[in-house]
Parts: sequence; C-alpha cells; structure tokens
Amino acid sequence: MKNGEEKLYYSISEVAEMTDVKPYVLRFWEKEFPMLHPRKNRGGNRTYQKREIVLVNRIKSLLYEEGYTIEGARQKLSESSRDIRREDKLIELLAQIKKELMELERTLTLNSPNGSKL
Repeated sequence: MKNGEEKLYYSISEVAEMTDVKPYVLRFWEKEFPMLHPRKNRGGNRTYQKREIVLVNRIKSLLYEEGYTIEGARQKLSESSRDIRREDKLIELLAQIKKELMELERTLTLNSPNGSKL
C-alpha cells in the first residue's frame, strides 16, 4: 500500500499477517463465530474488509488475552452486538426528538407576536 492508503479488501494471508493469527485459525473461527463471515471472490478466495479484521482482533483478544472460551467469546460478542443495536436505536430516537423540537421552535418563532424567539 502506498502512502498509508487502506485497501477495501484483504486476503486471508494478509489478515493472518496483520493480526498474527494463522490462516487455519481464521477459517476455524469462521465456523465458530457466525458474525465472522468474509466474502469470497470469484476465485473462491476469502476477502476480508476492515470490519472483519476488527472482529478478528476482538475475538483474538477475548480468547487469548481475556481468557474466554469460544462459547464465552461468542456470547460476549452477541451481547456487544445487541448493545450496539440498542445504541443505534437510541441515537435514531434522539435525532427524531431533536428534529421535532427544532420544528416546534420554528413554529413558535413564526407564531410569536413580534416574530422573535421566545
């Protein structure tokens, strides 16, 4: 890669080198962690994107540094995924509330006697 450019897709050997995880371990983890599913190109080779590389590093950390079993790591990742979905829904709700409050402010400003903010 030139000048710090990031690629969109990485081969399994590149990911293995970047994460210090052997390719056969990455293939095994694909079977054990349903959320880890790199796409395959026309040639049938795995193509990892940045999000899968982040997930590989997270799985590696859970297993090797934090001492989780595969089942425990799978549950931890599932919980994290649920938390992220909840946070996303909360952010959407807050954005909608903000939009409605701004609309209310605009309506009140237009309907005030002198046209100024209250």
